[in-house]
Amino acid sequence: QVQLVESGGGLVQAGGSLRLSCAATGSIFSINVMEWYRQAPGKQRELVAAITSGGSTNYAPSVKGRFTISRERENAKDTVYLQMNSLKPEDTAVYYCNVRSYAYEYDYWGQGTQVTVSS
Repeated sequence: QVQLVESGGGLVQAGGSLRLSCAATGSIFSINVMEWYRQAPGKQRELVAAITSGGSTNYAPSVKGRFTISRERENAKDTVYLQMNSLKPEDTAVYYCNVRSYAYEYDYWGQGTQVTVSS
């Protein structure tokens, strides 16, 4: 089992920055991919960014150049960050952390954190 704790959401003006964190503890040996998703009201959940255990990253076109995903493993904790710069009102959503193995044998979701960008 893996436990996830997200933090860092909040209210920010357009053009501002926020950093989200998601700390994973427990059976972190099973984690290969760490991802951030978001879901805006009335819309489907979408993948924002992903990072593999080898350091490869992937971004949604709408956030490329503005968001940066990174990962830090320290002892019994594996943490994924999402640095969000130049935020836009359309970035407003609940952001979810997802950690998984490559073939989805293990797949865990965080509780979600609200990000609101005012114009």
